[in-house]
Amino acid sequence: MEEELKVIVFKLGSEEYGIEVERVQTIERMMPITRVPKTFSFVKGVINLRGVVIPVIDLRGRFSLPETEYTDQTRIVIVGVGDMQVGFIVDAANDVIDIKSSSIDSPPEVVGGVKARYLRGVAKLENERLLIMLNLHEVLNKSEVVQLESVEG
Repeated sequence: MEEELKVIVFKLGSEEYGIEVERVQTIERMMPITRVPKTFSFVKGVINLRGVVIPVIDLRGRFSLPETEYTDQTRIVIVGVGDMQVGFIVDAANDVIDIKSSSIDSPPEVVGGVKARYLRGVAKLENERLLIMLNLHEVLNKSEVVQLESVEG
């Protein structure tokens, strides 16, 4: 029997991305973000989520995509990276799907302006739909995780 992955689908612009469900702790509406000085430009600051201080990253900024205004669809996807929680700001997050692990191909060098090292692969879905699977360990490399840990309360 082929392995299936449950994946949360989110959007940045017209591209759809996926993160394995077990990595995602919660999806929140946009909320006030407290800026933190001396952090990477894509680190928007921190949020207080039910008493836990969580660093928040704008994935558009992380992937060098043009920033846009936040809308009613904008979400913060809270993920676990190692033993730390991080929030990713995305344009929309509205789907959970099952994909077969065999449908994931290794990523090309650049997909939708995003460098291959941030990607785990590209999943081919029905109706010619492509889903870009994120490699969370590269989206946040070790030195950035260390800096974010110092941001956490």
